[in-house]
Amino acid sequence: MGRDLFGTDGVRGLANTHPMTADTALRIGAAAGRYFRRDRGRAHRVVIGKDTRLSGYMFENALTAGLTSTGMNVLLLGPVPTPAVGLLTVSMRADLGVMISASHNPAEDNGIKFFGPDGFKLSDAAEEEIECMVAEGVEPAQAGNIGRAKRIDEGRFRYMERLKATLPHGMRLDGVKVVVDCAHGAAYRTAPDLLWELGADVVPLGTAPNGSNINDKCGSTHPDACAAAVVAHGADLGICLDGDADRVILIDETGRVADGDQVMALLASRWSEEGHLKGGALVATVMSNLGLEQFLRARGLRLERTKVGDRYVVERMREGGFNLGGEQSGHIVMTDYATTGDGLMAALQFIVAMVKTGKPASALAAQFDPVPQMLENVRYAAGSDPLGAEAVRQAIAAGERRLAANGRLVIRKSGTEPLIRVMAECEDEGLMREVVSGIVAEVEAAGG
Repeated sequence: MGRDLFGTDGVRGLANTHPMTADTALRIGAAAGRYFRRDRGRAHRVVIGKDTRLSGYMFENALTAGLTSTGMNVLLLGPVPTPAVGLLTVSMRADLGVMISASHNPAEDNGIKFFGPDGFKLSDAAEEEIECMVAEGVEPAQAGNIGRAKRIDEGRFRYMERLKATLPHGMRLDGVKVVVDCAHGAAYRTAPDLLWELGADVVPLGTAPNGSNINDKCGSTHPDACAAAVVAHGADLGICLDGDADRVILIDETGRVADGDQVMALLASRWSEEGHLKGGALVATVMSNLGLEQFLRARGLRLERTKVGDRYVVERMREGGFNLGGEQSGHIVMTDYATTGDGLMAALQFIVAMVKTGKPASALAAQFDPVPQMLENVRYAAGSDPLGAEAVRQAIAAGERRLAANGRLVIRKSGTEPLIRVMAECEDEGLMREVVSGIVAEVEAAGG
């Protein structure tokens, strides 16, 4: 059967609209509970975290009902970053981890991400099996075997201690002034507290969630406020997290933005010099800049590309034995320390480089000159299939031919929104814009 519920990063959509309804969440919870409750001779548990969206309360209760109906014991973590759920699933010996979040999306959206007992996101095969069970329905547990639910208050503190352990022993951040924008999201307490405990001078932004302001003109998708604060406060670094803190965009002391590609370039080169980079390669997606690939090649390193989604980056890392990967959007995955993208951890590793080298952020956040890149997002109407239209296919084929010698073209559907993403790279910016605008026009005509 097709995938009606799961996209590139779990289940996601507009709250109270299919598939993100309380009823569907209850059935997903029951199916996931039945899928992971293999050994009926022992107790089973699941940890559930969430970000700060108003609808999180609804989905937390619905998932809890579904999971406990199959005999799973539920541990409720409250608002915590997504990587904390991956960590605590393993630490608390849970069979399943669940994060309720739509990441960088607006507050009206929400989503459900699953982690297996190893702390890693589920494979496509596991998600497809759970989706089949949702469609078919599952048998509930007998009345005496219904699970219990319990709120856990110390989850974020365990996560903070894990983050501290990734720094060189005894390292403090005294004298480092940091602006941290938490996007009114899951890290609104964790990030400022962690940096303060490490000794940094912290200027917090986006730390007053009200259920509807997550990612609203703040965080990793809107770094302007953080950049202005860095300059105004004379800070050494700005850290912009998204709603669930699994991605980060950094701001240097001049207010200039550094994306995930620049952060990965810094970490890959330093880890390689220190003998810490496994496999001589960095894993990134097709969206990462061609300049990153050229930067790595000049240092004898490879760029292994995957399709978009940090889950696919992690899968390739595990297959190939690599320990560093991520996405241009700011997901940075370090599997020596974490099972998924971790914005705070990546920011700490960047600060470690600042402390060790004594160099300012501006000297570390511009590792290579990006090849000119253009990305356009084209929204399409429900039920339409613009990429299947003949005119669109012809426009894409013509664009690929024109860019073949000097760049590349990537066209894909978003896995979380009704968008077609049109991305091109080329040293000739005029040609690049001409190609992209032509494809966008055809997609708009076909998807209206």
